[in-house]
Order: sequence, then structure tokens, then C-alpha cells
Amino acid sequence: MASDQGNNQSVERAVAVLAVFQNGHPELRVSDVVRITGLGTSTTSRLLATLESLDYVERDAVSGLYRLGTAPITLGGVAVNHHPVHREARQLAQELAARLGLGANVAIRHGTALFYLLNFEGRLAPRSTVLTGQRKPLHATGLGKCLLLGLAPQRRRELLPEDALPGYTQATLTSHAALDAELEAVARRGYATEVEELAHGRSCVAAPIRDRSGDIVAAISISGPLSTVALDRREEELSRAAVEAADSVSVGLGYVGPRAAPPPARTGDARGHGPGAGPGNGPGPGNGNGNGQGHPREPERSRP
Repeated sequence: MASDQGNNQSVERAVAVLAVFQNGHPELRVSDVVRITGLGTSTTSRLLATLESLDYVERDAVSGLYRLGTAPITLGGVAVNHHPVHREARQLAQELAARLGLGANVAIRHGTALFYLLNFEGRLAPRSTVLTGQRKPLHATGLGKCLLLGLAPQRRRELLPEDALPGYTQATLTSHAALDAELEAVARRGYATEVEELAHGRSCVAAPIRDRSGDIVAAISISGPLSTVALDRREEELSRAAVEAADSVSVGLGYVGPRAAPPPARTGDARGHGPGAGPGNGPGPGNGNGNGQGHPREPERSRP
């Protein structure tokens, strides 16, 4: 048992060292890693040396600074390539970005944040960094609003308490009352918009992606500079493109459309047809009107 605990602790420490590099720290000294993780200098040096031998980090020969190596890239590529949403959406998103000249992004919900599975940038919406693998807030993004749409209001409040809705700009929705109203509008029109809610000068339109069960499992967005996306002029065009793309991915995941409402109960004749006659939505003897709910049949009225 003690050996297992020691091994687990070693794994946790190694992951903690790797996690340092994903928080905006591309290159670090050993002392930087010690300061951020709180680990001892000798432990940190030993972990970095082991991670370097496995290609998880690499050390610059001149500066002596450590950065992430190639092994995490390999793992990340394998992970996204095996994700069903990524497989269905990749080619379509790439074509969407090329056709519109804007960004095309696909994300899933991971805990309290959205997680980018992929992104492509068109010629009118260049970025200096890759979004894939990054996390962003749910309440301040078009993608996040689509993902929150799949949760009941109470579940949204449990996931994101009111004090977990920070404002990033003056346009950010920072209360559940405002978020509920916005999500009701998203549900009615079938897509979400984001105008400078996370960052100034950026906007997008997004649509939810569903799986075979009808649950919202991902979202796709079309994004770019505020002046290029220009939702005041292009909202209908871009929202249609986003919804059509989302529908295509959903179909690829097995979604066949909203579940049909059950047929209305039939009046039935006075004789009935035995137990569970008609479409029958529940157990119990039928009542001759096809609802199979087990309610007693009214007696026949005598004819004059």
C-alpha cells in the first residue's frame, strides 16, 4: 500500500510539473517550476530530468530553460483524432473557414469550461496561436452558451455559482437571470451570438451539436474580428452556415431529429380491443382508446 501511495504521489508531482507549462509559461527555469509547484529543488530537478528523457519536456542547450517537448503533442493528436466529434467535424470546419474566410471552431464542455477540440482560421481572421486544447469560460462565449443550453437552469447554477460568472468586458453576462434570458433566446432561434463578451474586437455565432440521444455534446462557431463578422449585416448568413454545419455534424453522430410527439389518444369503439390496445405508452390493461394507461373503460350507454 505504501508503495502504491508513493507511486501515485510521483505521478501527481510529474503532472503538476507539466501543468506549469500550460498556464502561459512557455519556457521556465528550474527555480520557476519550484516556485510555482511548491516542490523541493532536488525533487523538481529529478522530475524534469525524467520528463526530458521521455520527451515530455526539453531543455534549451544555450539558455537552460525548459519547455514542453514533443510527447505531449503526440498524445494530444491521438486524443483528438479519436474523439467522435473531432472526426465528424474536422473536414467540415476546415471547409467552412476556407469558404467564409473566418474562424471555424468546435468545442465540448469540460467541467466548468469549454474545451476547444479544433479550430481553423480563414484569411480574414488570422490568429497567432492555436485554440485547440485551450479552455474558455462558458458564460462569456457563443460556444459556451450553446453548451449550457443542454443543462437545466438549476444544474447551471450548481455548475457555475453567481460568483463564478466574472465579467471580461462590459458586455459579459454576469448573472444567471441575464444568462437564462439569453439562453431562452438561443433556444428559440437555434443559435447563439457573442459580441465582445470575452474580448474586445471579437464576435461569433455558434450552434449546438447533438448526438444520437439528442443531447447537446458540442458546439461549432464562426468567429473573427468584429468588423469582419459584422453581425449587424451578416447574422442571417452566418447563423445559417453555423446551424447547417452543426446539423451535418449531428447527423454524423447519429442524430435523427427531435423525438416525435406521441400520437393523440384514439377514441376507440365501444367494444375495445383487449389489453394494451393501440400504441400503448405504459403497462396495464388497455381501455379501448389505445393509450394503454390502465384506466377503466366507461360502460357503454344503452341505445334508445
